[in-house]
Amino acid sequence: MSEALYDCTGIFDSHAHYFDRRFAAETEGADFILENEVFGKGIEGVINVGTNNQTNMLCIEQSQRYSKMYAAVGIHPEDVAYFKKGIDEELSKLYALIKAPELRKQNKIVALGEIGLDYHYEGFDKDLQKQYFGHQLEMAMTLDMPVIIHDRDAHGDCFETVIKYKNVRGVFHSFSGSAEMAKELVKRGWYISFSGVLTFKNARKTVEVAETIPLDKILVETDCPYLAPHPYRGKINHSGLMYLTVQRLAEIKGISIEDAIIATRENTKALFGI
Repeated sequence: MSEALYDCTGIFDSHAHYFDRRFAAETEGADFILENEVFGKGIEGVINVGTNNQTNMLCIEQSQRYSKMYAAVGIHPEDVAYFKKGIDEELSKLYALIKAPELRKQNKIVALGEIGLDYHYEGFDKDLQKQYFGHQLEMAMTLDMPVIIHDRDAHGDCFETVIKYKNVRGVFHSFSGSAEMAKELVKRGWYISFSGVLTFKNARKTVEVAETIPLDKILVETDCPYLAPHPYRGKINHSGLMYLTVQRLAEIKGISIEDAIIATRENTKALFGI
């Protein structure tokens, strides 16, 4: 099926990175994609998610140009390696960006993220990641902000960390943990988000999670430009391909695509106060 045939009317992309350099390198640019393949295909909204203080600003600037785009700001666990000596400075910059509700509203910031832990690649600094993660969860608790959690190959530590902050809520994006972990998170008020991975032929564990948790705790996302759904796996991803992810979710839950779109959209808006 041609991408042009996907009607994405009403779908809300809860996690994207439209500032990523891949859009300029591999497409006609993020603005072209957003105008033609995203909002031009009916996407209801996009949360553009920063990964460090530099990309946070790019994320905000980009979100200002589109009425249906919102921003999340935070320091990603993989990015903390660049700031080993400047943790206080980096956290202070982030806090200055979110401490005032008026500034958050002006910059359309709806969440603190993405933050978390990532033990995937060799050479990671577990202690440094935990420092950044804990400090950012403290910020979220102080400011009563929802968070977007990145958890890759760090399921136990991520779970044990977030449950220490009982008043903090948010979403585990592109969830890759077990159904048991997802159920425990949902019991505590957390949301689970699914990306194009849900459509992969080898995604048995992810499908099991989607089968297990209630629809009112599920979001959908792209994590673009990564994790394009089947049959575009390995190619550059964008929100205009989200129909395939929602279609798969609807199949798993035994509901109509329209009902899956409505539920995930309203869940996203409720979590992020949109």
